[in-house]
Amino acid sequence: MDTVNIRQAIAAAKSHEQATGQLARLMQARVSRLHHTIQLPPENIVPALLNFIIHYIDQVPEFIDAVDTIASECDITDYTEPVMQIAKEFFIQPPNLIDGHDGLNALMDESYLAHRLIEEVNDRFMSRYNMPLVPMDMTRSNLIIHHLIGEPFANQLDHAVHIIADHLQGGDLVLVPEACKVDRSSRWASDLQRWPCLVDNLSVNLLLNSQSARVLIN
Repeated sequence: MDTVNIRQAIAAAKSHEQATGQLARLMQARVSRLHHTIQLPPENIVPALLNFIIHYIDQVPEFIDAVDTIASECDITDYTEPVMQIAKEFFIQPPNLIDGHDGLNALMDESYLAHRLIEEVNDRFMSRYNMPLVPMDMTRSNLIIHHLIGEPFANQLDHAVHIIADHLQGGDLVLVPEACKVDRSSRWASDLQRWPCLVDNLSVNLLLNSQSARVLIN
C-alpha cells in the first residue's frame, strides 16, 4: 500500500465536495461556534477555512512519503513502518469512530488522526533520543483542525491516537543506531528543503501570551 491510494481518495473527496458543498455547509454552520482563540478573516470565511482544510489533507501523503524516504535513508524503517502503515490505513480502512462522515469531512478526521499520530510518535522519539525523528512541527495546524472538528469528537480522536501510540511503544520499537542519530541532526536542513511539507506553513500563525492564544487564519 502506498500513498497513491490516499491521493486517489483525496481526489474523490474533492470531487464530492464540488458536487455537494457538504463541508462548506458544515463550516458555515460552525463558524459562529468556533473556539474564541480562532480569529477568522473579515470576509470569505468559509472559502478560507475550506482552503486551509484541503491543504491540511493534501499534506498527509506528502508527509508520509517524506518520513518513508528519511527512514529508508537512515535505515530505521523497522521503527517508522508500523506508524506509517496505520496512518495510511486511516484513509484506506477508516476506523469505525468516523462512521457517518464522508467526503472531505471524513478526510479531515482521517488527516487529523494521521498528523496527530505522526506528531505523537515523533514526540516520543524525541523524548527517548533527545532529538526528533523528523524536524516536523504541525502543532498549529493540528490545533486549528481540532477546533474545526469540534469537541467532544476531536477529543475522542486524540484519545484514539494515544491508545495507538501506546500500543506501538509497547511493541518494543527497534533501537535507532547511534550513527543514525548523529546523521539525522546534520541533515535536518536538507530534509526541510526537500520536504517543505514538514514545516507548518499553511498560512497560519499561533500567537501565545500568558493570558490566551490567538490563531490567525489568512
